[in-house]
Amino acid sequence: MSAKLKREFIELLEKDTEFRYTVAGYLGLSEILKRLDRLEEGQKGLWENQNRLWEEVKALREGQERLWEGQNRLWENQNRLWEEVKALREGQNRLWEEVKALREGQNRLWEEVKALREGQNKLWEEVGRMRKYMVSGFRDLKASIGVAFEDHAASFLQVMLEEMGYPEARVGKKILVHDDEIVEINLFCEKPLIVGEATVSVRSGGEAEGEVEKLLKRVRVVEEKYGKPEMIILSVARPTEEAVKTLEALAEKHGIRLILGKEIEEALAI
Repeated sequence: MSAKLKREFIELLEKDTEFRYTVAGYLGLSEILKRLDRLEEGQKGLWENQNRLWEEVKALREGQERLWEGQNRLWENQNRLWEEVKALREGQNRLWEEVKALREGQNRLWEEVKALREGQNKLWEEVGRMRKYMVSGFRDLKASIGVAFEDHAASFLQVMLEEMGYPEARVGKKILVHDDEIVEINLFCEKPLIVGEATVSVRSGGEAEGEVEKLLKRVRVVEEKYGKPEMIILSVARPTEEAVKTLEALAEKHGIRLILGKEIEEALAI
């Protein structure tokens, strides 16, 4: 704007009241329009903020709905958990009842075991007594069988001596004392001098060796008092096959006359 035009505009404002009011009104309206523009911008910003706020509220509501859904699931899970706990408690109670019943049954079982043990102990006592009786009976029976076989062996030996020309010979037991010990010889004849042993059973080679050694010890005892025997006899009633082989070998080695039970039975017809 030129300086002249400015002076004219100022003069009009000073002199022309209507013009002055018109300019003032214009200036006021312009300011209002500017303010309205600013207000519109602000309102636009408010709407934008409000829209963002609604979006946030919407998001919050959706989040809250998801939260409630999660909470509902938690309640459902908690209810199921309580049902499980309840079922477990009921199962535990039943288990305790079973344990109680088992314990009572176990106690009854222990009582039965105790009674059985007491009965078993009594039975063992009876078995022990029976065993003693049986052992005693077997000993008596063995002794009886042994004595009977010794008699048969003595009778066989006496018949054999008669056939050899000794009709007056007598065969029987002989008791000697040697080194303060009693030595029993169950087959003995002084004229002719015969030393022998009779046994019922020899079951193995080891037992056969023992019987021969026992006989030879008795021969040595007799030799010290009577001299060398004319015949050494070993009579066995029931030897095993293994024992027979060992007995025959040892008899040949030591000059022993071996007489087995079968030979005696045939000779005496028993």
